[in-house]
Amino acid sequence: MAKRYKKYKLKKESAMTRFKNWSISILLAGAMLLGLQGFSSTASLKFVQLSDVHYYTGENNTTYKMIAESPKLLDDAIEQINSIPNLSFVMFTGDLIDKPFEKELSSFLPHTENLNYPWYFSFGNHDTMVGGYLNPSLYMELVNKYNKNYKFEKTYYSFVPQKGYKVIVLDTIIRDRLTSNGQIGEKQLNWLDNELENSKKDTVLIFMHVPLLEPYNSPNHRLLDADKMEEILNKYKNPIGVFQGHYHGAKITQKGNILYVSCPSLVSFPNAFRLITVTNYRNKTVFNIENKETRLTNVQKLAKMLVFGTTVYSGEAKDQNAIITIKK
Repeated sequence: MAKRYKKYKLKKESAMTRFKNWSISILLAGAMLLGLQGFSSTASLKFVQLSDVHYYTGENNTTYKMIAESPKLLDDAIEQINSIPNLSFVMFTGDLIDKPFEKELSSFLPHTENLNYPWYFSFGNHDTMVGGYLNPSLYMELVNKYNKNYKFEKTYYSFVPQKGYKVIVLDTIIRDRLTSNGQIGEKQLNWLDNELENSKKDTVLIFMHVPLLEPYNSPNHRLLDADKMEEILNKYKNPIGVFQGHYHGAKITQKGNILYVSCPSLVSFPNAFRLITVTNYRNKTVFNIENKETRLTNVQKLAKMLVFGTTVYSGEAKDQNAIITIKK
């Protein structure tokens, strides 16, 4: 009897042990899953910023801009971009063309048909003419013939590339006088404020030609109402990336929850563009910024000879490639 009782007891303990082990495994798996939520991410968003292409059909370069080589530089950039997998979009941050004439834009646009990804743009000061024929309305009409993704009626607009992200494109161009300064204006600032108010849970990506934060000092190129825009941005605490052009210089600056990224120009040294990957986590957003140079080395060497102080345009190493984390 004692022997049979002992065997029964051992079987009972074995069953209980298995039950306990199974229960502990379930609890541990649940705890690990909850813990990993702080590190797991939604799908990353990957895009390219191309700025100051200054496309030109002429044969002569001007000052430090290799505009005569602009078609080749653009084609090389597009070829590189097409080799990058899983891009969401390509954004041109102004000065797509160097001379504000219809023939220049009509020559530029066929090159974009070779892009394998949707593309968008913000206006630059070289893109339209003060009181001239190539006005914003005609410009957008011509773009729409080659770009079916561009359905916007205003020169500033927004869209959602994927869940968790909001893209805002601003128009910083002054069109009532000839100037390289920029301005947003009260109407657009109010619109921007409303867009941000409705995107508090998103990572916001703002694209503009004239920069909010200068990569270097240049009073004749400055955004005249930068203080008003900065005041609006400072009201919001979600991650905000501001991607800029105009100065042809590379610069990356973080101020709290706002990241400022100035892009080099395609036609002046270092003849480069940006590849940006943004990843949303539960408690942070990570920006991975990469500098991509064009492969026309002879053009780049000549462009380097034409500038004074190359780091003004190429930036320091931290302005070329960087991984920036913004806590939520």
